[in-house]
Amino acid sequence: MAVSRASYTFVFRFGKLHNVRDPGIRFMIPLVDRMWKVTLRTVTMPIPSQQVITRDNVSIGVAAVAYFRRVDPVKSIVEIEDVSSAVSQIAQTTVRNVVGRSLLDQVLTDTETLNTQIKDILDGLTQQWGIYVLLVELKDIELPAGMQRAMARQAEAEREKRAKIIAAEGEALSADRLAEAADVISDHPIALQLRNLQILAEIAAEKNSTIVFPAQFLESARALTRFVEEEAGRSAAASPPGLRTRREPMGTGSSVPV
Repeated sequence: MAVSRASYTFVFRFGKLHNVRDPGIRFMIPLVDRMWKVTLRTVTMPIPSQQVITRDNVSIGVAAVAYFRRVDPVKSIVEIEDVSSAVSQIAQTTVRNVVGRSLLDQVLTDTETLNTQIKDILDGLTQQWGIYVLLVELKDIELPAGMQRAMARQAEAEREKRAKIIAAEGEALSADRLAEAADVISDHPIALQLRNLQILAEIAAEKNSTIVFPAQFLESARALTRFVEEEAGRSAAASPPGLRTRREPMGTGSSVPV
């Protein structure tokens, strides 16, 4: 008989554990000795999907996977008849109990905590069988279609809320900056003219439309009116006194200059 290195090989003689055979070629007594092999490698055990009702009364499907290995091969044979089936059944029960005590949001967002709880409980229960549980992971969570639509609407509403908050913060910041700019312009009126000229330069860069910008025209008209009035006043003050003509009533209706 060849004994593999990746397994323990036990020999039962007349139903009693006789010894453990090392890897290599070993001999057995026919009809007297019975061989039992136990693998030492880590076993991957899928936990099938099952319907679980969470603490907030939502029915979901949960599937998981567990990794374990035998650390005491003798116990895994003597203490229980089929250790793999036992670990599978206790794993399904533990997953259902732990998920059933949790809220749906916790199942979706805090799976690491649930994995640790399931692993600790499962490891504690299987130690008496010589089993060490390395890892348990929730790998698939099935939600009802109605719950998926409700969560999609909730996520969309949350995104819209964040977008509106960001837009409002931008408007508030813009209003503050405009108020500061208005204060600067009120102290320096020429700044407004410079800003208008800059806007005209930006508009003229497109070269695809004609735009009437009346601010400078009105200011120029006012300046021209003031200039004409000032020139007229200066002309009236600088002109020499001329002859004044007085018309006195005559019998003939004519006037004589004096």
